[in-house]
Amino acid sequence: MIELSKKRIILTGGAGFLGKFVEKKLKQRGCRDVFIPHIEEYDLREIDNIKSMYRDARADIVIHLAAVVGGIGANRENPGSFFYDNLVMGVHLMEEARKNRVEKFVAIGTICAYPKYTPVPFKEEDLWNGYPEETNAPYGLAKKMLLVQSQAYRQQYGFNSIFLLPVNLYGPEDNFNPESSHVIPALVKKFYEAKISGEKEVIVWGTGAATREFLYVEDCAEGIVLATKRYDKSAPINIGAGFEISIRDLAYKIKNIIKYEGEIVWDKSKPDGQPRRCLDTKKAEAEFGFKAAVTFDDGLQKTIDWYIENKEK
Repeated sequence: MIELSKKRIILTGGAGFLGKFVEKKLKQRGCRDVFIPHIEEYDLREIDNIKSMYRDARADIVIHLAAVVGGIGANRENPGSFFYDNLVMGVHLMEEARKNRVEKFVAIGTICAYPKYTPVPFKEEDLWNGYPEETNAPYGLAKKMLLVQSQAYRQQYGFNSIFLLPVNLYGPEDNFNPESSHVIPALVKKFYEAKISGEKEVIVWGTGAATREFLYVEDCAEGIVLATKRYDKSAPINIGAGFEISIRDLAYKIKNIIKYEGEIVWDKSKPDGQPRRCLDTKKAEAEFGFKAAVTFDDGLQKTIDWYIENKEK
């Protein structure tokens, strides 16, 4: 077990949605030396910037959250850049961490790395049993290479790195930009704006039949910090809440909370994405004591309240 308060920590993506909550959790544990590389100074797609970051931060631990990411639409429009940007960031960050004798590297993967038709609930052992869903395969495979690198480096160099697989996140301070947001913030924004403008219908992509699992962002941050502190094995670990909800039920749930009275129209010409997503979360609880604490209804209410309060800011 690592005493985090005594370590110098690099937190890539620390200014982002998940990163802000991870930083908060680290500081609650007494971590005073958390280095957050901002893209204006350290574009982590460039190896020279990564080398500079390691010289400047002198880190003991790296928690790599930074990613170029988006929903189905963004993945369809940017498969090349999503693959390249995420791959080069991860490969160079871990290699330079090894060279700089970093004590521990925490790599954050993605549920998009799982095969398209993975049996539900997704078990870590199923990760290599097929190709990912096509619309987000380039992103998912780029992140999955961090697991290959992590295990290879542990085998050859004795390098301590771990690989975590968080499910879809949501919560206050999420990205509500319709060009790049994921499904919950996209739907919250759509229904709220339709209510305010008096629109009679809201168009939602797909059939609504696909299922997803969602994890409240603060719960995910807690899971990452617990794993950083307590988990030191090569096997990948799911970080999730262990439930699934159909996109149809999700849309109606958001519609009802916002009190939008119009109709939902399903655009079946648009893709559903992966048919089902739900994680087996037993290993995270057994290995480092993580279990999601926030119920989906409570988390969704907090997310919608935050959006309505902050939408003009």
